[in-house]
Amino acid sequence: MSDASTALGVRLYPDLVERDGLAPALIETATTHQLDIGRVTAPDQGRARFTCAELHSDMGVVCVGLGSQARYFMVDLRIDDEVQARGDAMDLLQVAQMAAAWRAGATLAELTARFPFMEATKRHAAPVAQVS
Repeated sequence: MSDASTALGVRLYPDLVERDGLAPALIETATTHQLDIGRVTAPDQGRARFTCAELHSDMGVVCVGLGSQARYFMVDLRIDDEVQARGDAMDLLQVAQMAAAWRAGATLAELTARFPFMEATKRHAAPVAQVS
């Protein structure tokens, strides 16, 4: 059994095992569908090198991880290390499409409208009334 199949679980992620992990699978998906998802990185060692990926752009970083009990992709959209939106997608293509839209300049409101699996996490506080 390969390191990838041990880390990923052949039952849930056979396609990712074939591609040797999440990051290479995201790159291949983006290339196949002609999507610009930016620079894709993964940790150098351990199980995370197969199960985590970060997609870097000037807009921020899209962090992707894998569900362990069921097949899904956990997505965090971060700006300056703060999570601005998050969600769970069932399809890797949806993750790549969302990352490409973000990289192309879509706003958080546009992303959450276009990709219903994403939800904004930042809530802006209402102005406090001044008492005289």
